[in-house]
Amino acid sequence: MDEKKLDLRSASALIVDSNGNKIYSKQSDTPRPIGSITKLMTVMVILDAGLPLDEKIRITKQDRDLIKLTGSRLQYGAKLTRRQLIDLALMASENRAAAALGRTYPGGMEAFVQAMNEKARQLGMADSQFTDPAGLDAGNVASPNDLANMVLAASRYPEIVQATTRLKMDVRPYAKRGPLTYGNTNRLLKNRSWEILLSKTGYINEAGRCLVMQARVKGRKLTFVLLNSFGKLTPFGDANRVRKWIERSLGG
Repeated sequence: MDEKKLDLRSASALIVDSNGNKIYSKQSDTPRPIGSITKLMTVMVILDAGLPLDEKIRITKQDRDLIKLTGSRLQYGAKLTRRQLIDLALMASENRAAAALGRTYPGGMEAFVQAMNEKARQLGMADSQFTDPAGLDAGNVASPNDLANMVLAASRYPEIVQATTRLKMDVRPYAKRGPLTYGNTNRLLKNRSWEILLSKTGYINEAGRCLVMQARVKGRKLTFVLLNSFGKLTPFGDANRVRKWIERSLGG
């Protein structure tokens, strides 16, 4: 396929097939801040630890965002199971959910971040570093090559596949209030043209708009890594451009 016919707006991009063959590459060796893409690593570390998923966890003041000062509908005192926090961190990119997962890891946050970086080394992510579970710190960096490895690893966890591809969910974190409804941050899941198998969005100022996905296009399972776009819809537009380029190239 002719890469010259594919003009992507993302600063870095990588498309690989299920055998690891590169279909498209643009600055794929360059480490960049990845924002909430970090949460895929967060959840893998939690699941690897074998912590009880039905254990109730209370949101505390320690879970607030002191880096970007983002808000949250999970107020102090909210209680959800570890499984629900995983779902919210991945599907809705809930920062306090991710922070609570890291805080309640055996040994606390310092041990958790250490485990994130150890997992990255195990996966061969040589150009990566992790500094917090939510991805709010610009010190969370990875190259597209590394992220393709991370997405492949994440796709082996049924909990991650399920959470990242569900459109919405209701939770009841407060005893005397109604449910909170959360939606998925990847709008492509609503598009019938896509068969998405796993996905995660990311954004902080330093990272721009980011998107990683595993999807089936023309019968081929592909991994998409799109980093550092500066329009809110640009990663989704780039993903659509890639899909149409592949479909044209394969005669579909």
